Amino acid sequence: MVYSQENITDNKFKRVFSSDVSEKELVWHRDKENRLIEVLEDTDWYFQMDNQLPISLEKGITFEIPKEIFHRVIKGTTDLNILIEEF
Repeated sequence: MVYSQENITDNKFKRVFSSDVSEKELVWHRDKENRLIEVLEDTDWYFQMDNQLPISLEKGITFEIPKEIFHRVIKGTTDLNILIEEF
């Protein structure tokens, strides 16, 4: 499994990507809903949207992922803990 997930409400959940995940599993993909992401802990992972440079995922950063836009996470050396809200 690429991540573990804890549901908080119907549209809000905490997701943890393990540092043990294979980079081959972290593929470009699109989501069916708009998402607001909050990074919960400092990490050395990166996030990248299609046709954009990767951004560092640091504690407290929030950003939006529009539905149907290709994006991916780039693996770091620690776990990645994020809060996701779909809207």
